[in-house]
Amino acid sequence: MATEEELFASVDALLEEEPQLPPPSERARLREAAGITQARLAVALKTSTQTVKNWENGRSEPKEPRLSAYQRLLKGWAAKHSAHPAHPASSATPAATPAPASSGQSVPFPEAFTAPAEPEAETTAPVQAPAALAAPERPAARRPVTSSRRPVAKKTTQPALDPRFPHGPLAVLDGDGFAYGVNGIVWDCPATTIPQLVEWTLRESGLGAPKLHRNGKESDPLIVLTAAAAVKLGLPERLEGHEQRRSLRLPDDHPVVKQVTRAKWKLTQRGFGPWARIYRPAQAGQRQCVQLAVLSWDALDTRAWPGVTDMEPADIARVLGIYAQRVITPRGSTAVSGLELMTALRPPTRAVQDRATGNWVSGHNPGSLGTEPVDPAPPEATQEHPVVVNSGWEGGFLDEEAYQWARDLDLLTGEEAALPWVVGLDLNTAFLAASSRLMVGLSGPEHVQHPHFDKRIPGAWFVDLSHIELDPRLPSPFTPSGLRPTGPAWYQTHTVAYAQELGHNVRPTEAFLRRETGAYLDPWHDRLRTAYVDTLADLGVTKDLSDTEFLAAMERHKQADPGSAAVLAAIKATVKGGVGKLRERPQGRHYKDGDRWPALERPTWRPDLRAAVISKARVNMHRKMLRMAEFTGLYPLAVLSDCVVYPSPGRSPLDFLPYSTSGKPIPGAFRLGSTPGLAKVEGVREMAWAVDLMEQGLNPARHIKGGDAVLDEGE
Repeated sequence: MATEEELFASVDALLEEEPQLPPPSERARLREAAGITQARLAVALKTSTQTVKNWENGRSEPKEPRLSAYQRLLKGWAAKHSAHPAHPASSATPAATPAPASSGQSVPFPEAFTAPAEPEAETTAPVQAPAALAAPERPAARRPVTSSRRPVAKKTTQPALDPRFPHGPLAVLDGDGFAYGVNGIVWDCPATTIPQLVEWTLRESGLGAPKLHRNGKESDPLIVLTAAAAVKLGLPERLEGHEQRRSLRLPDDHPVVKQVTRAKWKLTQRGFGPWARIYRPAQAGQRQCVQLAVLSWDALDTRAWPGVTDMEPADIARVLGIYAQRVITPRGSTAVSGLELMTALRPPTRAVQDRATGNWVSGHNPGSLGTEPVDPAPPEATQEHPVVVNSGWEGGFLDEEAYQWARDLDLLTGEEAALPWVVGLDLNTAFLAASSRLMVGLSGPEHVQHPHFDKRIPGAWFVDLSHIELDPRLPSPFTPSGLRPTGPAWYQTHTVAYAQELGHNVRPTEAFLRRETGAYLDPWHDRLRTAYVDTLADLGVTKDLSDTEFLAAMERHKQADPGSAAVLAAIKATVKGGVGKLRERPQGRHYKDGDRWPALERPTWRPDLRAAVISKARVNMHRKMLRMAEFTGLYPLAVLSDCVVYPSPGRSPLDFLPYSTSGKPIPGAFRLGSTPGLAKVEGVREMAWAVDLMEQGLNPARHIKGGDAVLDEGE
């Protein structure tokens, strides 16, 4: 005879079982009887229409937290729409056979279809149907789940979704088979292998993003894999054994790679790494491609995406979704995404009509870089480039880089040294600001001897600027070191034009010029500028703030929402990385000078464009420093890229920035604000700290925030 303890144990085991649902056909009958479409039910349960179809045809079953909500909904419908009111659902037996939905007869629920026991404590809020669909009785509690559920995310205004991609551009998959979308939707993903995941993504997920230009292409769906999801799909949790993160990839004989091949899918030449593209050749113009990002393989660099990999899957989806909405669906590192955004906004081809045949064919899209790579002029290239090695070029190179300059300590005046503070000002996305209305060359270089300088023509000019004398308390605008040139050298057009602006004659002896020009980067600038400003606004830093309010808002903006702060960091990294990627250097220990490397086959391998952006940014910085000296008598102590350090009587930039008598900032000098090209505070230190660094030959601008500033040339 069973003991009381055994009976209680058996009862407890029943209570802990998953809530039982009626047969699939009965689920469909009840929904139809209630007059609810599958699409409306999917919205109520924050899932996809295809998932509801799968529940109703028996292909898959719901999981918590949807299971309890779906059970409650079906039970409410059963009470209203039973064809046999005299026989309540609770009296049926589990062996009852469902009748076809078309027969008009209802099937009572199985006996086990009862609400689960109320748990002692809820760890997360259950997903509930809206009041219009839910039964009127008290909601049934669901059992606690041990896997992590998404926390309540900050509400973000969602754009209207493209009907072809109803669920947004991407999803984050966890180890329990849940896929979290950008708009709060969560799917039950049945895939247990990578090929199954690819099929599910293309056939059922509704993921993807519309083209950014009418002549461009739609973005392929992105699935982000958590560490647990990667392991569940047969991938190693970590990839080891390579000297560089960018070289990480599965070996060709790995079981997952073999699975992909057997399923007749292909991998790109980069293989199965942190960012993997799995595709089949397009048929009838239809692309079949899915991109995977493996978080535990460092797909999201913590420098560009601070704190994101430690977030819950739903919050990762929200962060990446905002970036995808405002910038582009991530394609790899932020450097890769920055470069891809250029092409997406300026597609190389468009449809043109052949005059002879009347057929529509692919033709060049005006204003783009085209489909073929263009070799640089020797002075625009790098020393290992085939153009340089094969020609034996020894004529020097462009040295258009960002500032790295600190004033000679001997030039520090007693009045300056007596000031108690130094304040670092950082220009918001200085390279982005420089790309606005920037005319660049779209064609190949043309070599010209003794040219007349024309600031409207992009190119590299060989000219002597060493005779130009400037105040030694300012860095030279012509060199990244800030030192005065010692003789003739190659300069980009903007640098030479600034020498002319300062009132000096310039007489180049030779040049490599590009006659076809255009503002190629304008749409790139416009989209990233809007993304930057909108994301700062999400963090409470808006364009309508006074300078005092702006400084206060910037003090706390990163604490307002870590997710939006991560998006802001990614946008800034996209700008710097995208510009750096225009001159991506060769990688790997086995590279030999003179060999071509993969980046050279891209039309966007354009070191001349990079030089133009950096030259304009450096000139803009010098112009502001010159205006500051004119209006305030203050000179910088140091400059590093887009950060400049000034001596100050107080801890705030309001203590030394120039304002008119009406309180407005002086045009042309540094001014505070949230838009690209305006300034924010980088750091504040004591003057003694700066002097100590300068005595050691160090740059205070590099250390005033405690970190190094670098221009990422692409990963």
